[in-house]
Amino acid sequence: MDPILDGIIQAFYLIATLDPEVLKITALSLFITFSATILGSIFALPVGTVIAFREFTGKKLLINLIQTFYAFPTVVIGLIVFLFIRRTGPFGFLGFLFTPWGMIIGQTLLVLPIIAGLTISALLAVDRTITDTILSLGATRLQFMISVVKEARFAIFAAIAMAFGRAVSEVGAAIIIGGNIDATSFWGSTRTLTTAITLETGKGNIGLSIALGLILLFIALAVNTLIAQVQQR
Repeated sequence: MDPILDGIIQAFYLIATLDPEVLKITALSLFITFSATILGSIFALPVGTVIAFREFTGKKLLINLIQTFYAFPTVVIGLIVFLFIRRTGPFGFLGFLFTPWGMIIGQTLLVLPIIAGLTISALLAVDRTITDTILSLGATRLQFMISVVKEARFAIFAAIAMAFGRAVSEVGAAIIIGGNIDATSFWGSTRTLTTAITLETGKGNIGLSIALGLILLFIALAVNTLIAQVQQR
């Protein structure tokens, strides 16, 4: 049988039978990315909101800098986090290197500028007529900010979804910080969808690689569909 066809058949079999290894890798990937996206949102949303509503010297430069970090190489993020959490690093005492917690830190740093930058863009894009109407009704500064955020809520949600999609598909930081460890324990394992595909392809385990790839594609499709639905509102 053709190796590619054989790999595809094996991949669908692994998915259909809910293979434990496939489930563990998928669950860990989603846990790490969801956690990082939530943490990133907690920090990035307030920062983006403050930057959007305040006028200060260097605002445009700061926004440009944040947007530049959209394309920040994930391997560099991985290297920076590695240097800080390795045993001899400033935060080595936490023991986060080669653990899911360290990977969450790396992905959080990845999504921070994306959520903050897109939040700023969403708030600044609110129609001037709407903002003028809010001000003319005598709204306080806090009421004004809350009203504008409500108007931009769908765009902000799309920004968070976009950050999630970026994080779930990254591989560089995950390998450096996590080490791609396949442990018996769920919390001791650091194999995500992307890192496992890299390893299993190198080992010639094409069926598992394709299965994980299909799951990753499905997640990407689901995120993009969600973003499209939100942007239509």
